[in-house]
Amino acid sequence: MRAVTGSNIPPSPPSAFVARLRRIALVTAGLGVTAVAGCAAPPPKDPEALAEYREANDPYESLNRKMYDISMTLDKYSLRPVAKAYVWAVPYRVRQSLGNMVQTMNEPVVFFNDVGAGKSRRAGDAFVRWCVNMVAGVGGLIDVAKYAGYPHHDNDAGLTMATWGVPSGPYLFLPMMGPSSFRDGAGYGIDVGLSPWNYVPSGYGLLTFNWAYNIMGVINGRADHLDALDQLQKDALDPYATIRSAYQQQRKAQAEAIGNDHRATVPDWYN
Repeated sequence: MRAVTGSNIPPSPPSAFVARLRRIALVTAGLGVTAVAGCAAPPPKDPEALAEYREANDPYESLNRKMYDISMTLDKYSLRPVAKAYVWAVPYRVRQSLGNMVQTMNEPVVFFNDVGAGKSRRAGDAFVRWCVNMVAGVGGLIDVAKYAGYPHHDNDAGLTMATWGVPSGPYLFLPMMGPSSFRDGAGYGIDVGLSPWNYVPSGYGLLTFNWAYNIMGVINGRADHLDALDQLQKDALDPYATIRSAYQQQRKAQAEAIGNDHRATVPDWYN
């Protein structure tokens, strides 16, 4: 559900960079509203309840739940129907190829964050994936690098800051952006600035491609989670708490995986 944006596209798009700055403004606004809302629930006094409160790391839960309800309502009547139509109209293999392209286009962001985390081997893998998939993978439509021994790995500025020891801060649920935190919200803004696609010049169809790439990535990502999110909404006693727990556990596991990656810089085949 992360970064569910781009549902309202203006008829005459500005530069891609300005469009991305609007996303940063959305994140910043969400952080600012949450910070000054003064709606943080006081910690409970009961020891058991206090332990649960600290584990959830959600002092703004009341506001977050309202943002969750708004997001789910907007998703129900906007993005979800579009994603369902997309799944119906586009064959699975084509959707998979488009997903590969979106992943490949994000490899520069992964590369820069691997460098920032001091993981040169991971950065090298991301660089190889970018080069191989852009050339042999026909612009990233085919994940050739995976079959060559370079599977995709995740990284972003929020995870990079986590490896530096920056705490996540309170949990946040940003409208139409999904689960986040103070650290990850700021990290998302950094990632926007790291993506080279935000600096494409006008002309040659590049600006149109950047818009199409972003919109298609949002729809394709939502389509990938149609069944899972529907099942969650149906079966979970508290979908909000389930999403919060899953997000926090995933981010912690991802940060630990990066920090524990002590592979030698030079690949094994070079020796």
